[in-house]
Amino acid sequence: MKRPTVWLALAGIVLLLAVAGYQLGFMGKAQEPPTKSAASASALMSLPLTDVAGRTQRLDQWRGKVLVINYWATWCAPCRDEMPGFSRLHEKYQSKGIQFVGISIDDAAKIAEFQKMTPVSYPLLIGDMNTMTKSAELGNSRQALPFTAVFDREGNLAMTKLGRWSEADLEPKLNELMSR
Repeated sequence: MKRPTVWLALAGIVLLLAVAGYQLGFMGKAQEPPTKSAASASALMSLPLTDVAGRTQRLDQWRGKVLVINYWATWCAPCRDEMPGFSRLHEKYQSKGIQFVGISIDDAAKIAEFQKMTPVSYPLLIGDMNTMTKSAELGNSRQALPFTAVFDREGNLAMTKLGRWSEADLEPKLNELMSR
């Protein structure tokens, strides 16, 4: 008699976790950017970041392009899952003015090892806690990963997403931004 009760309790817990995950945005849809994002976007674009080779890079070098910035880490499974799709989209649309950039909160050695196992067609840069703070100003108030921010050609924050963003869901949004 107690087995059905246990299974019912487990089903209730699973349902509660699914609802909580949706409410927290982990399974949510792309969001409109927060209203205070203009200054935050400008600050992010001028941050000096380094690539795996140790060269300093700034995001404003891609001004005039649709810029997809993905915050990720090598230890983050959903981050690693979405990167092959991002890489395919980057290869497909780079010549049409779309630039993907990954910002990892990791060290260069871990990122270089990751790239050996999972080649990525776009630049991977190294961030720090200041970089994560900038993601909060763009709408990542939970400071969670993966977090993706998409900027239009004028440098305005167009949309954000906390959680894994599938290739199939992101591609139409990129096409919409390219047509503007």
